[in-house]
Amino acid sequence: MSLSPVEGVALAEIQSTGEGPEEKQLVGRSPGQLVWSRLRRDRTALISGIVLAVFVLAALAAPLLQRLYGMSPNQQFGDLLDATGMPLGYVGGVSGHHWFGLEPGLGRDIFIRMIYGIRTSLLIALGAAVVTTTIGVVLGIIAGYLGGVVDAVIGWVTDVALAMPFLVFALAVVPTFSLRFYGPRDAIPTWFAVTTLIVVFAAFGWTGTARLVRGQVVSLREREFVEAARASGAGLGHMLFRQLLPNIWAPILVAFSLAVPSYVTGEAALSFLGVGLPESVPSFGRMIYRSIDYLQTDPAYVFFPGITIFALVLAFNLFGDALRDALDPKSSR
Repeated sequence: MSLSPVEGVALAEIQSTGEGPEEKQLVGRSPGQLVWSRLRRDRTALISGIVLAVFVLAALAAPLLQRLYGMSPNQQFGDLLDATGMPLGYVGGVSGHHWFGLEPGLGRDIFIRMIYGIRTSLLIALGAAVVTTTIGVVLGIIAGYLGGVVDAVIGWVTDVALAMPFLVFALAVVPTFSLRFYGPRDAIPTWFAVTTLIVVFAAFGWTGTARLVRGQVVSLREREFVEAARASGAGLGHMLFRQLLPNIWAPILVAFSLAVPSYVTGEAALSFLGVGLPESVPSFGRMIYRSIDYLQTDPAYVFFPGITIFALVLAFNLFGDALRDALDPKSSR
């Protein structure tokens, strides 16, 4: 009798346990419970997970934090700037009222803009990751299972998408797409700019997931449990999403967790180049771009946004690595 990979993960974990009392507790658990047990024993996963939870909670509670903090992200404090536009006080105007200081020139509070910047980055990154993962999974599982002409066509489309330079495409398409619906003097709505970025990311980001899923499905489509379901008269949808998909969820989760930080940095890079979000929308890329002129006179302006986006991306990458190890029954971690 042949087991599906999901059942094999649980069996391998059970068989690898010893006779101690701690290992005996793993017997009889589902694959999801085994993964959760491994994550709880991994310090890297715990620390990075806590950091991510703090960022997510800050993003979700941004309006509440704004109310408690007492100022909005676009509120200007010109009376706290000197004649040259530099914040009064030390470290860029850091004080009990302005925890991370003020922006030179405009006098906006850096802390509350960073909170909304986290909200913006996570919204775009998670939205793009969901869209690209969905497209990649659907195309990859269809190509891997059907093979033949369908596989060749999807593979050709994947190669074309991989051959196109993302940055050049984004620099050309995003402004053109905006001008198609809005004039050069019109204010572009935030929802339109966010949707445009997600569409641009989706046009390129699905290729890696599609190839990963296709390879997994090719290795599974001749297994006995698939042959049994096919012999029982199961339809195409049942074969793809009830038999194959549950057995490849582990690499999909890892790919999703590693795609999110790439979209966070991608959004920051496009905003840094001036083709991402409007200037009024808080964004790490836009803040870092404006801080370049003040590297010597106000280094705190670049330090706080830079260290925050670094911590966010690092936490996602570390958690993704820990999740990959937890989903691998042969891992030593």
